[in-house]
Amino acid sequence: MALTAVEIYKFLPKTNCGDCGVATCLAFAMKLAQKQAALDECPHVTDEAKQQLEDSAAPPMATVTVGLGEHQLKIGGETVFFRHDERFHNPCGLAVTVDTSLPDEQIQQRIEKLEGARYDRVGFMLGVDLIALQDGGDGRLVEGARLAGEHSSLPLVLMSTDPAAMKDALEVCADGRPLLCGATTDNIDAMLPLAKEYNCPLVLRADSLESLVPLSETAAGADSDQLLLDTGAQEIERIQSDQTIIRRMALNKKFKPLSFPTLVACSAADPTQQMLQACSAIAKYAGVVVVDVADDEYLLPLVTARMNIYTDPQKPIQVEPGIYPVGEPDEDSPVLTTTNFSLTYYLVEGDIMSSKVPAHILAVDTNGTSVLTAWAAGDLTAEVIAEHIEKFDLADKVSHKTLVLPGGVAVLQGKLEEESGWEIKVGPKESSALAQFFREQGWAAK
Repeated sequence: MALTAVEIYKFLPKTNCGDCGVATCLAFAMKLAQKQAALDECPHVTDEAKQQLEDSAAPPMATVTVGLGEHQLKIGGETVFFRHDERFHNPCGLAVTVDTSLPDEQIQQRIEKLEGARYDRVGFMLGVDLIALQDGGDGRLVEGARLAGEHSSLPLVLMSTDPAAMKDALEVCADGRPLLCGATTDNIDAMLPLAKEYNCPLVLRADSLESLVPLSETAAGADSDQLLLDTGAQEIERIQSDQTIIRRMALNKKFKPLSFPTLVACSAADPTQQMLQACSAIAKYAGVVVVDVADDEYLLPLVTARMNIYTDPQKPIQVEPGIYPVGEPDEDSPVLTTTNFSLTYYLVEGDIMSSKVPAHILAVDTNGTSVLTAWAAGDLTAEVIAEHIEKFDLADKVSHKTLVLPGGVAVLQGKLEEESGWEIKVGPKESSALAQFFREQGWAAK
């Protein structure tokens, strides 16, 4: 759990010198606790105190990395049960299976489909993080690893309990740091050396929480800390229970054998039931979720659910302030203004596109809040909008001086005309009515 200000204060010099820019050491400790300052800002804290503070502040759950480079996935390292207590740090990874017993052509097709499974959601590109190769026997795992290396840049999960098959596959793909899944009571003595030799994270697999503990203790005895835990749960109730117990034992009890992120492999035959398993695991508290459904109608809801859960609640999703074209607008096209809150912006953009009227959007910086919220907070004012008109040279991009204001803040019309010198038209309160509004104003679809 995160250290409190009082706990941090114990490590500070307590001189109240003010060299950090804060009047007292306790005030500085409060800023550190709120993550509004860095320890390096105190020039007098000792190296020993720094080390002690870093050790004390280390997450109670291990952080594990899978893959390398652009697609490296970092999981674990969590410090809270509920994201509103602070935030969740590392989004759970989504893996989709590829059965290596299939013919090479079908394996390649599925790999390429997963590589291209990308979805634009309020300006963020979401998609599959890992390809999980299921051992098809007869040396097929190594062939799957070879095809994945040729046709995908995504990290791999090697799913096999056969150490010989795992070693052969690692000879092909170890430089991508795949996740090995996994070690059981029967094969852990062979799997642990493989994970260490190739520097890969390893999944410990058992059929219960109780059986996982001795496996984890064995791994700890071999000085392995890049581990994931899999209890084998499939029933939604047990998934929820196991994941919650592991999180509680890691965060509250500091119980080392269970202080690792988890993997949940969803295998319900019915795709809808499998999605329920996956959503349950994403919500609480899996580090990696494995599914065997690759269709867009299932993957899009999963990645959207994950995004909703792992979005920092203290930091609204927002687009960069500026002028954005929708469709292919020209200098005579209408200009609409809205805030830079992503959900607001993309709703307006989508409704403009549906109207088929090319237009420009002036996205005003309101710290990522919606129109009415920003207006109520004083972040969306006539002065602010006028400043953005000047800042982004809007007059140079269109041949007219007409701006459409969101209907919800029609009260700004007169003041904005004074501040900007532009004609201000009041648009509808809901962007879904923009098509009708455009027709009434004589702006034609193209």
